[in-house]
Amino acid sequence: MPRATKIVATLGPASSDREVLERLLRAGVDVVRLNFSHGKAQDHIDRATLVREVAAQVGKPVALMADLQGPKIRVGKFAEGKVILVGGQPFVLDAGRTDLGDLGGVGLDYKELPRDVKPGDTLLLNDGLIVLTVEAVKGEQVHTIVKIGGELSNNKGINKQGGGLTAPALTAKDMEDIKTAMSFQCDYLAVSFPKNATDMEMARQLANVAGEPYRHKPAMIAKIERYEAIPHLESILKASDGIMVARGDLAVEVGNAAVPALQKKMIRMAREMDKITITATQMMESMIQNPVPTRAEVSDVANAVLDGTDAVMLSAETAAGKYPVETVEQMHLIALEAERAEDVQLDADFTSKHFARIDQSIAMGALFTAHHLGCKAIVALTESGSTALWMSRHNIHVPIFGLTTQPRSVARMALYRNVRPLSMESFTDRDAALAAAERILVGRGILRPGDTYAITCGEPMGYPGGTNMLKVCRVG
Repeated sequence: MPRATKIVATLGPASSDREVLERLLRAGVDVVRLNFSHGKAQDHIDRATLVREVAAQVGKPVALMADLQGPKIRVGKFAEGKVILVGGQPFVLDAGRTDLGDLGGVGLDYKELPRDVKPGDTLLLNDGLIVLTVEAVKGEQVHTIVKIGGELSNNKGINKQGGGLTAPALTAKDMEDIKTAMSFQCDYLAVSFPKNATDMEMARQLANVAGEPYRHKPAMIAKIERYEAIPHLESILKASDGIMVARGDLAVEVGNAAVPALQKKMIRMAREMDKITITATQMMESMIQNPVPTRAEVSDVANAVLDGTDAVMLSAETAAGKYPVETVEQMHLIALEAERAEDVQLDADFTSKHFARIDQSIAMGALFTAHHLGCKAIVALTESGSTALWMSRHNIHVPIFGLTTQPRSVARMALYRNVRPLSMESFTDRDAALAAAERILVGRGILRPGDTYAITCGEPMGYPGGTNMLKVCRVG
């Protein structure tokens, strides 16, 4: 059984070399993330070109995901680069301060903080490692008392416990970065800190306008990392193509203990709504420095797989870690083992399902038939990739192959759980297309004489959303 869960890896200094990138793709990376929090526009354009060159060389479909920085909700810089805060001491966060910070206080990149907080609020800095209690707000200054101290260095992030920061999801930098991402036609655009569906709708509109010269519309991923996003999760999902369970900032705002249950809820809701999920943040954090993961990290990745996530994501592990390739190899093995333990409950899945569309009904029929007949593969001839996406929302230990004439659909399907995208030439005749699909799968060693497989397509050929036929075949 090939691995169903996809692996997202972030490019950075440790992985931007052509040789290392090739090893990463061969080790199992399906999606490459370009983090717009670091680097210049040309850096991302050059890396996108490199990824596509290496993917073509390796002969593997790879999707490109551009990840927007979002608002800089951060402290400023310190004269000594850092300070050591001690519990009980006063500390001032000053939006009007222009000189470098010291033990008494520091300036702010996020100038709206004094208007977003009130006495009694709790602020969490540096991913929650430092805790401040707001004592008073005086003009541009937020006076706090250190509740939990520690080392605070330049540009560390600020979160408010329980949410409530008003920073917009899209900054002026993000809007320029969207233009850059569209210039190399990223397959996925990840939006940081959306609070509601409107944030995602605005991002999609900006991306579609910027992509118009290239006739390109990316798939939109909402990064769920704000407390305010949780009540609006359903509407955010409707406005997006998928979500990222961004557990870092989310954990700081809602508390670490709440995250595992929220992760399961988000993945379940996304699957029910035919959306994609990526589980991210500190999945293999120790492998930044160590050649093997901790037992807890192994369990974390395995649980995300068992939750049904489409992909598990690596950030600093591949961007700046000592063992980027080894980390991907370990993640690949963990996902495989977890998938072997999955239950397939298609009958129960379909009992309460109602399908208003013919193409969705055909997709579900293919899953049901392949499962009960013991087919070796499910093949979807698809223009947009939608049929393969619908099939991938259900656990089934039968690989799904999305065959398409559209290069952009090939790349997009690289993120779908249990879907292996393949290119094929265009046909107007249905029987010729079906025969070509079988030749491709036999030629790649996926099917052998005597194997049965289920195949779906639309007639007439070549129209998105037109899947209306299911056929069960045996290789002669």
